[in-house]
Amino acid sequence: MNTDIKSLGSFVWSIAELLRGDFKQSEYGKVVLPFVVLRRLDCILEETKSAVLDMAASLPDEMDDDARDTLLSGAVGQNIRLYNLSRFTFASLKGQDAKDIHKNLIDYITKFSPNVRDIFLDKFLFTDQLKRLNDAGLLYQVFDRFTQIDLHPNAISNLEMGYLFEDLIRRFSEISNETAGEHYTPREVIRLIVSLLLINDKDALTGSGVIRQVYDPAAGTGGMLSIAEMEMKALNDRIRVELFGQELNPESFAICKSDMLVTEHNPENIAFGNTLTQDAHATRRFHYMLSNPPYGVDWKKYADPIKDEAAEQGMSGRFGAGLPRISDGQLLFLQHMISKMRNDEQGSRIGIVMNGSPLFTGGAGSGESEIRRWMLENDWVEAIIALPTDLFYNTGIQTYVWLLTNRKDPARRGKVQLIDASGERFWKSMRKSLGSKRREIPPEACDEIARIYAEMLNGDGDWGDVSKIFATTDFGYREIRVERPLKLAFAVTPEALETLREAKPFQRLDEDEQSRVLRALEALPADERWVDRDDFDKTLSRALKASGVKVGAPAKKAILSALSERDEDAEVCTDKKGNPEPDTDLRDHELVPLKEDWRDYVQREVLPFVPDAWVDETHTDAQDDGVGRVGYEINFNRYFYRYVPPRPLEEIDAELKALEAEIAGLLQEVVE
Repeated sequence: MNTDIKSLGSFVWSIAELLRGDFKQSEYGKVVLPFVVLRRLDCILEETKSAVLDMAASLPDEMDDDARDTLLSGAVGQNIRLYNLSRFTFASLKGQDAKDIHKNLIDYITKFSPNVRDIFLDKFLFTDQLKRLNDAGLLYQVFDRFTQIDLHPNAISNLEMGYLFEDLIRRFSEISNETAGEHYTPREVIRLIVSLLLINDKDALTGSGVIRQVYDPAAGTGGMLSIAEMEMKALNDRIRVELFGQELNPESFAICKSDMLVTEHNPENIAFGNTLTQDAHATRRFHYMLSNPPYGVDWKKYADPIKDEAAEQGMSGRFGAGLPRISDGQLLFLQHMISKMRNDEQGSRIGIVMNGSPLFTGGAGSGESEIRRWMLENDWVEAIIALPTDLFYNTGIQTYVWLLTNRKDPARRGKVQLIDASGERFWKSMRKSLGSKRREIPPEACDEIARIYAEMLNGDGDWGDVSKIFATTDFGYREIRVERPLKLAFAVTPEALETLREAKPFQRLDEDEQSRVLRALEALPADERWVDRDDFDKTLSRALKASGVKVGAPAKKAILSALSERDEDAEVCTDKKGNPEPDTDLRDHELVPLKEDWRDYVQREVLPFVPDAWVDETHTDAQDDGVGRVGYEINFNRYFYRYVPPRPLEEIDAELKALEAEIAGLLQEVVE
């Protein structure tokens, strides 16, 4: 950012100081940002004001609205639909009586073209802010300060306007920590993602006639889109970058769409609404996609349309691979982005930052595991980078950047690079914490991470401990069900009889039947212990018959259950075919790497310890002919675990003694 833009940013920031006392700090942006947009648009439209008003006066009242908008926008000479039909400009407003400024400004903003009017009235709720300013006696002062800055494109280019807007958004986000994280991703995180997306595409982005489309499905205030464009323009100032996005939060949407207006992008490319339920760009595909979707936010309140799309459209829709648990929708956004990859020679690249949940939450067969399986088996995942903690304004948790593409370089095919950039060498502490943000990634560390990725370092050199490359199948496993035989012993004890009395099938018998059953059981030898279920079953049947009582299968099962207990020395219980029955309490599941035959694994890892175990071969995956259920997870700790030995006891003891001496000294000072 050049000196002039910094000075301009500081001047605009000083205007916010006028609000102190009448507005909360967290509300400054709601006043200043709309005024910046308003001033930029006023500067753009001032020269053609007369032409637009003359054109409007010449058009018939019955003209179609679209045709009217087209002609009026044409009079402005912009590539987008943008005009204002008020007789006022900032210059003429300043010449009016100061007491009329509120009425005149309302006239001015309500006579913008519908697309702009929607931003100020419905999303910024700017008329509410103007009323508050007027009631506080501040409106003319704030307005007058904005008339002192020239935001005409001849004075402030689109690129510079983007820098100014980004700088103001950052400043307001930093003083509004309770909401900053909801719509602002730290600048260095965005720059890292963009660097990773572009580092191998530099040649493809050079030259004339290059057009690239960039998309963010959770656009927030548009920071990711604007920085992506800046970095691409830095590589090639002749490149044409078209920005697209969608945002659910009204104020964030207003800021994002305003950013598109003031930098002369097409604001219609930024849509309002829920991306997951109302895809505003359903027919579009994009070269680059990047996003920071909300972490751990449940999607219960809008689950029905998502579930319906998954069920009705399957793999031809966005969510056919699977649905994550209702408490976290991050993987829904990632699936949505994958659905928008271009199927041409260039393909698409995706950069998305998420927390750790999408890496390993959910076992084999779960929605999360099936989504990971789908991505890895299609070989779209290129790299995953673990970032330092404490980077974001509203959370200090660990985050990860995922890089995906449907046009992998041949050297990367069938592989995934994991980079652990969470260590101290990749971050520095901030001089002043901003909410939960206590650290930042310096530019040199960002460049180093991008280099490690670009060069595909794999356990080599100085950075070998932070970058490793795996086959996609290394993250897959088979979850096999290991059974142990059921072994039961039987005895008639007071505790067993009490358990039987509380069993519901027994309680459904009438009182006479209950008495007969209990007498039959009490007649059995109290000190005898049966270790063979078949033998006890025959003994029980004879006893019940002798008592003249006939019970159904549920009651018989309840009796056997109440009088039994597990005993390793008992005989194995078998079914009618003579096969061992599994003991569900001893059931276990083993995760066998996909690359290994499950039989070899069981022979090595299971049978030496439990020789009577067997694998339930009916426990299978519907998508696979093999035994077990296929799952995928990516556990960073497993691959980058660093053992830190405990400190020597002598060192700890010495430290404790020093602390005791210090505490004793402090107490002595208090006494004296």
